[in-house]
Amino acid sequence: MKILSIETSCDETAAAVVEDGRKVLGSVIASQVEEHKLYGGVVPEIASRRHAEAISQVVAKALDDAALTLEDIDAIAVTHAPGLIGALLVGVNFAKGLSLATGKPLVPTHHLRSHIASNYISHKELKPPFMCLVVSGGHSHIVMVEDYTKMKVIGRTRDDAAGEAFDKAARALGMPYPGGIEMDRIAELGDPTAFKFPRPVVHDAPYDFSFSGLKTAVINLIHNTEQRGEPLSKEDLCASFRSAVVELLVSNFMKACEDFGVKTLAVAGGVSANSLLRRRLSEESAKRGFTFFKPDKSVCTDNAAMVGSQGYYEYLSGNIADLSLNACATLPIDYR
Repeated sequence: MKILSIETSCDETAAAVVEDGRKVLGSVIASQVEEHKLYGGVVPEIASRRHAEAISQVVAKALDDAALTLEDIDAIAVTHAPGLIGALLVGVNFAKGLSLATGKPLVPTHHLRSHIASNYISHKELKPPFMCLVVSGGHSHIVMVEDYTKMKVIGRTRDDAAGEAFDKAARALGMPYPGGIEMDRIAELGDPTAFKFPRPVVHDAPYDFSFSGLKTAVINLIHNTEQRGEPLSKEDLCASFRSAVVELLVSNFMKACEDFGVKTLAVAGGVSANSLLRRRLSEESAKRGFTFFKPDKSVCTDNAAMVGSQGYYEYLSGNIADLSLNACATLPIDYR
């Protein structure tokens, strides 16, 4: 079964053709990163306009790369939640138009579920059930994947997401957007023990995260050091901050897996490309005898291939929408 998938939840206009949820026949991404760098982050109105300008060409290129036409497609999957509402609306309405014109089924797909599905593309052998750590610029979740479309949130951030903490700290250091990527690169050159940062704990929820205080601590350190005119090693600061964030993510995730007796683990989301996070999850999983899966870095950030993968399983589960489908800025990953 061949799924044409569309992703416009943030600042990448993406389309792909995926066969049977696992094989990518064509995948195209039009990134807006260079333009949003001018503003230090994504400007929603600009993102929406660029999606509208690019989506026709991106979809056509994905079909062309797959050597297929719309007649060869069995269904159309689109990210309808969560994300920037204006950006989502571009993709949803384009997909609805294609569905109306071709008579192909319309499959609404959740952005975070799609990130989890990026592992199905990278690892053909991976099947539910498993526990997944979903970490991105806007979300930090520990999710029990009971089935392809049945999920349960075990833990989540109470405030900022891990990716947001990375990006805000990087911005305070004067790094270009997206700062998390640059921080990860520079951190490889530094000493992770040079600075001591707090490890916040949510006492009434052992699997939940809190990154707001950690983010504030690093920003205050940067500002106070600058005001005193003292030198500051970016390499050491990045390494120390990255170490603190990763330690929180890994420790809570491992505790959840141990407590729930789950031995198959995965990671997903844009922050899953973080080199230290990938290493530490691999090390801790091996130490405990767990099987650990991580997506290829090419599908960690927003893309439509992951939407096509999850869309396939949503279609099989009967999740088909009519033309009243609307975009949603927020929607729980465990929605029914």
